[in-house]
Amino acid sequence: MHKKLTKTAAAMALVAFTATGCADMSATQRGTAQGAGIGAALGGVIGATTSGGGSGRATRGAVIGGALGAVAGNIWSKRMEAQRQAMEQATQGTGVQVSQTADNRLKLEIPSDISFDTGRSDIKGNFQPVLNRFAQTLNENPATTVTIIGHTDNTGTDEINQPLSVDRASRTRDYLAGRGVNPNRITIEGRGSREPIASNADANSRARNRRVEIYVAERAQG
Repeated sequence: MHKKLTKTAAAMALVAFTATGCADMSATQRGTAQGAGIGAALGGVIGATTSGGGSGRATRGAVIGGALGAVAGNIWSKRMEAQRQAMEQATQGTGVQVSQTADNRLKLEIPSDISFDTGRSDIKGNFQPVLNRFAQTLNENPATTVTIIGHTDNTGTDEINQPLSVDRASRTRDYLAGRGVNPNRITIEGRGSREPIASNADANSRARNRRVEIYVAERAQG
């Protein structure tokens, strides 16, 4: 039994180490992976040591622990809740969706009618007040990191859409940096038209797909 427990603990510890050692992960992804790895390790060991435990119980413990640990990789603090409330108030009636994700990130989904014109990456005037307030909340909570993801509809080719989606994210980052947010806190990505949330079958659905998503995470301190 002792040997089985030792092997289980060693295997789960390797999972935790591997999850935290991926150099190409963003800070948020590393936090989630770290939590998942540590949770899996603890869950596996607890499962193995429980009365009547075996490999099946250890595996179930690892799965449960990993799921809980992934959420624990980021925290939802009072500061994060205050930021969510501030952004809900600032975006009321604009069409911006503000939510808390399953892995404890603040998500802002910015629709095309207030963010960017078709085929353009210039920030529209009615997007600026949202970003101004957002920058203020980021400066009030400097422990957070930000990921900005640009999306397009399926009009045009990937050669056009991919750089356009990146440029939209980049312009958003630059605007926030111009209002005092350290750009080193911000990661940008462009997904082109690869992740639609609507069918692209008509003008309204294509407009839904032309969007910017902003994620804010506060890492758990080890």
